[in-house]
Amino acid sequence: MNEPAHTEVSQEVLARVVREHAGRLAASLMSLLGDFAAAEDLVQDAVETALRRWPDEGVPERPDAWLFTVARRRGLDVLRRESTFRAKLAQLTWPVSAPRDDRLRLIFTCCHPALSRAAQIALTLRVVCGLSAAQIAAAFLVPEATVAQRVTRAKRKIGEAGIPYRVPAGEELPQRVEEVLAVIYLLFNEGYLSSTAERAQARDLVDDAEWLAALLANLLPKEPEAAGLLALIRLHRARGAARFDAQGRLVLLADQNRSLWDRQAIEQATALLTRAARAHRRPGPYQLQAAINACHAEAETFAATDWAQILVLYDMLLRLAPSPVTRLHRAVALRHVKGPGAALAELDDLGRELARYPLLHATRADLLRALNRRQEAHRADERALELTANPAQQALLEQRLGWD
Repeated sequence: MNEPAHTEVSQEVLARVVREHAGRLAASLMSLLGDFAAAEDLVQDAVETALRRWPDEGVPERPDAWLFTVARRRGLDVLRRESTFRAKLAQLTWPVSAPRDDRLRLIFTCCHPALSRAAQIALTLRVVCGLSAAQIAAAFLVPEATVAQRVTRAKRKIGEAGIPYRVPAGEELPQRVEEVLAVIYLLFNEGYLSSTAERAQARDLVDDAEWLAALLANLLPKEPEAAGLLALIRLHRARGAARFDAQGRLVLLADQNRSLWDRQAIEQATALLTRAARAHRRPGPYQLQAAINACHAEAETFAATDWAQILVLYDMLLRLAPSPVTRLHRAVALRHVKGPGAALAELDDLGRELARYPLLHATRADLLRALNRRQEAHRADERALELTANPAQQALLEQRLGWD
């Protein structure tokens, strides 16, 4: 292999580069070989080699071509018994410029109705998006071992069923859109506020999620939920500059400097959402979440927030897509409409379902302080601190505990 120029990078950048190019390599190999398991094996081997060599050698000028070369050589060495497969590999060359992003096609492949919904999403987040089992487990609020089992079974089923690598057409498409949207949404969530200790946020995951959401919205111009998800991501990103203070602590919405918000991006995202809603008049969970975020983003001050409207939107969201996390967020809006006591009563009903969800305990602590129940609030913040690995959340909680 010709060794191109290398650059030294931090561990965070190294992980991002490997994850980004591994997803594209998997999509390209799957497109050529039509064999999900074989493509993934080659990608994993290339990734392991990169993680072993790049910290010392530096990242190649063309990481995509480097990973491809390792994968191709490994395939030729290990899979000699597969003559057809070997012939395909021997003919395969990597383009001079980076290939187009085929990850959306691979996402549709993973989100096949032959798999359970949970398995579809877990497999896609793991194989295509590069999230760890621990990150996926945090998104699903399930044990890590459960995620690993789902991914293993899903891989096996894709191979056994011979599921084709393509974006489905016609009546097959609507059967998969919901899961594809969920994958992109969860990818964005992990990037926006990481579940791991390595970093508070992962901008590369947010970039990927917005890119994939835009591809999906262009692919499905008559699907308002695709536009809703894209608007939701862009509304969140528009407020990103105010989310952390100089010490890396999270800044709560009430305390954010709104002059840092990107007002042009907010207007554009809100216009996108409005066009989709008016054109199709088919509200869905992502459109409603985007509308809630638009209410926050359009308020000139925290005091000017239309909490009554936000509460109505949460009620609609719960009817369409009930979940304990949505009930938790609704309780925050309820506080500003009916007071902290009413909101706390709502959270008390969620204690069992969200017992290991740090935001539940942090929100309870905030409500308990508003009710002057400071000792209980202190214990709730301590529990939230025990449960979160995110460094920005930890810093904020430690600051609050220091106030007591």
